[in-house]
Amino acid sequence: MIEFKGENIYPEEVITYLKKNLQIKEVCNNILYQKIITQAVKERDINITPEEIQVEADRIRYENRLVKANDTLAWLTDQLVLPNDWENGIRDILLTKKLAESLFAKEVEKYFLENQLDYDQFLLYQIVVPYPQLAQEICYQIQEGELSFYDAAHIYDIDERRRKHCGYEGQFSRWNLKPDVASVVFNAKPKDVLDPLIIDQKSYILMVEEFIPAELTPQRHQEILDKMFKEWLAAELNYLLHA
Repeated sequence: MIEFKGENIYPEEVITYLKKNLQIKEVCNNILYQKIITQAVKERDINITPEEIQVEADRIRYENRLVKANDTLAWLTDQLVLPNDWENGIRDILLTKKLAESLFAKEVEKYFLENQLDYDQFLLYQIVVPYPQLAQEICYQIQEGELSFYDAAHIYDIDERRRKHCGYEGQFSRWNLKPDVASVVFNAKPKDVLDPLIIDQKSYILMVEEFIPAELTPQRHQEILDKMFKEWLAAELNYLLHA
């Protein structure tokens, strides 16, 4: 039972709420994931020291501007969490990180090299108009030097945000695009204005301003590590359910 704002809330009420709002499956999945992690950590004799917990707790306090001990206690009380529950939660997070590193840290570079094309990025500009004839006319004006791509986007694009940014759509990877579009884009040269494409009944004029070769940065290293660990967890859960 939890006392909240003067009212008692019982476990069965929490479960009923989660079921009615279609959240129960996610919670149950996470509980099973935690059981798998706990067992794997035990088998590999992975441990967390009190000092490591303290460092992470201090980081969380700093992020939440909890300067004094009383501030932290008040924050935990507001979250309906006891200090011991918080510490156990931190321990679980740190153990999960250590487990992921133990399983896959040495595999990240190999995975990156095998899938490097998926991590190449590019700066994409585009003009979207409703009619193919208009798209062809815009392309002609750009090719003849009557209008720059950026000016054309500012004048003709159907999207107000892109008009204001002269066609800038964003930084993308190959997997952000449909395969047929990705093939066209990655075979283009920077600054080339591509022939109009019909996508979802609209006409697109694309231009790649810059290609950005993939690098295994610390952030990308962590992304790949997290991906491999999540896939491992899902496989372990599937095995557990069908064993």
